[in-house]
Parts: sequence; structure tokens; C-alpha cells
Amino acid sequence: MRDFLPAEVRAREEVLATVRGVFESYGFAPLQTPAAERLEILWGRYGEEGDQLIFKIAQRGAKAGEEPDLALRYDLTVPLARVVAEYPGRVGRIFKRYQIAPVWRADRPARGRFREFYQCDVDVVGAGTGLADTEVVLVLTDALAAVGLKGSEVRVNSRRVLRGLIQSFGIDPSREAEVLTALDKLDKIGAEAVAEELATRGLAAADLLEALTGPADDLRARLAASDDGREGLAEVDRLTELVAPLVQEATVCFSPALARGLGYYTGPIFEVYVEGSASAIASGGRYDGLIGLFAGRDVPAVGGSLGIERIIPLVEAAEQRESPATVLVAVWDEGSRPDALATASELRAAGIPTEVYLGDDRVGEQLGYAASRGIPLAVLRGPREREQGLVTVRDLRTRAQTSVAEAELAGYIKQRGAT
Repeated sequence: MRDFLPAEVRAREEVLATVRGVFESYGFAPLQTPAAERLEILWGRYGEEGDQLIFKIAQRGAKAGEEPDLALRYDLTVPLARVVAEYPGRVGRIFKRYQIAPVWRADRPARGRFREFYQCDVDVVGAGTGLADTEVVLVLTDALAAVGLKGSEVRVNSRRVLRGLIQSFGIDPSREAEVLTALDKLDKIGAEAVAEELATRGLAAADLLEALTGPADDLRARLAASDDGREGLAEVDRLTELVAPLVQEATVCFSPALARGLGYYTGPIFEVYVEGSASAIASGGRYDGLIGLFAGRDVPAVGGSLGIERIIPLVEAAEQRESPATVLVAVWDEGSRPDALATASELRAAGIPTEVYLGDDRVGEQLGYAASRGIPLAVLRGPREREQGLVTVRDLRTRAQTSVAEAELAGYIKQRGAT
């Protein structure tokens, strides 16, 4: 769990604001859910390994010492499913939502691995396979392009493809989740380590791994022998055909080894990679069975998430400014304080973010403070300027300065684009 200092917060907020704009351009509406959910809502939704990372909240008051009944949200998808089941009349038949919020996992901290981190999710609830899946992929790749990450690769698969393949090798269907949990680590630990993990579970899956990484024609022929395999291939091909012509500066490919470890996926799944990122920076898929667990009826759904903690380090911020102010009003001496406060108020009323220097330092040190905070302009008014009804505006980047009539100060600053 990390602290973010002002410059970091501003850089993150710029990225998040861009992402929100893209999400809303597709008609996705914002949703907020509580940080905590009842443990029974979360438990059993994330696979055997995911469930172990749920951050449980100890009982309180008179129940202290009893088993936890609440937990911090593990992701934003299961809370969405609860909301749809709880408010069916308010969300409508088709519900398009986005949510940008922190989630928590009781994980072992490591490089790029945190116990608290943000997720940026978009979901379409109530629409079947096809257009909704396509739109989720497109909005995520558009968001990546908008923050400057282009040339991405979208890898597509379907849980039905994997189910058909597992069946074709005679693996017990009840052990599908174990196979998928291991396969989800393929790009992280390699085929040999995955084979060893499967073997320790008593699953002889060497032929399965070979089929996943072998010739595509052989794999398709094997999948064509089962209903799940054929349906999965049809889902992959349909999604690829719809996405490929529209995705921004990206390629789309069938990735049969893609598994997505979360237990609630049911159909098409995808991950997005960009140059310079060893791991996926966006992912998602269809989870038609999840909402029905809460709603007691079938509700189709598909969603995706941006890995914002991986994206932000890849985005070069044009200007790392600690302060949101664009102007610092320097305080010449103690008698100038009312004048400085009045000037700052006038600038703010004109829509110009303005700081007043709050210390007792000399003017030179005040200018150094502004420069260190990334404030581009400083307003100075000494005795001579006050006599003449002028103010001096200094550009702290070029050190150039200009005398401006007091009444024209706000207009001058706006002309310079410092708002």
C-alpha cells in the first residue's frame, strides 16, 4: 500500500481523466460501490488461489474474535454483479457502466505487485456475445491510444476453446479449474514449470500443452471434434472479425493458451499487450454465469479492465508539476499581505489557479519555491509597482518578465495560456 506525493497524484489523475473521457464517449456511466462487501459475496468467485488473497476484515465490538464476515473488495466485477441483482429496475435491461476505484488483495508485495491498487473497469450487462464483447475491447484499446500507448496486440481466446481441448484429452471436467489456474501462469513461469505444476496435481497434461503451442491447423482440427471446441472457435473468429478492422493501431490474434485465471469467465476472453510491457495491461472477458448467482436468473455480461498501475509508468507525462497552480503571487513584505491576498482572489475569480506564498522568506526564495513546484508564472508587486499601478509577471521557465497594468493582469495571464 503506497503513498503518492502531489506530482505523482497529478500524473495519475491526468491519465485517469483521459481514460474516463474515453469510457464516457462510448456511453458508459460511472458506478461506485463500497470498499467492503460481505465475505459470502466474494468467496468462491476467483478460483482457489484468488480466494486465498481476499482481504478479510476482522469482526468488531462484541463479535471480536469470531470469524470475519466482511472483506475488502477483491475486484470491481463481483460488486457489479451484486448491484445488478439488487437494483434490477434501476439499471435497466442493458447496463453499461465503468468504475475506477481501488481494490485490495492480501498478496505478498513484490515489484509491480501491490496489496492496494486501482482498477479501471468497463462492463456491459444484459447483452449477449458479439457487439458487446467488441465494444469492450475497442473502448479499452481506444483508452490506451488516448494516453499514448499505441501499437498494442489484442490476444483473444474463449473458455469454450479451453474446455473443448481439456475434454479432447480425457481430463476430468471437474478439474478444469485446476488446469486453467496453471495455464494462466504460462507467460509468467513458462511451459516447463506449468507442466510440473500440473503434474504435482496429478494431471498428465504434457500433450495438452503441446497442442496449445503447436500448429494452429492441428489445434483447430482437434477442437472441431467437440461442441464446446467448435463454439469456442466460432466466438474467437467472430470477435476477431469485428474488432480487427476498428481497433486503433493494433493487431488481433488467436491465442489458444490464454486462460485468464479468474473462475467466473464463461466465453470469449482477451488480453492486451503493448511494446515495453512484459505483462498484459488490459484484459477481460465474458462472464454470463456470475450475475445469475446473485439474481437467480440468467444475465449475460462482459467486461474488461485496464491495468492502470502498469500503464502509468509507461506514459511519459508532458509536465510533472507538483502544484495545480499556474501563478504564484509573491509577498513583498508584511505590509503587502492584504494586497497579495486580494490579487490572488481576483485571479482565482477569473478562473486562474493561484497560490499565495505563505512563508516569510525573501522574494528570491519565493520564486525558487514556485519553480520547484512547477508553477510557471510569478506575480510580483513592490513599492515602485504599487505607485505606478503595475504588477510584474515573471516567467519562471525563461526568466523573462513583463510589467502589466493592474487591471489587465488576469487578461494577460489568460493570453499566455496559463489557466
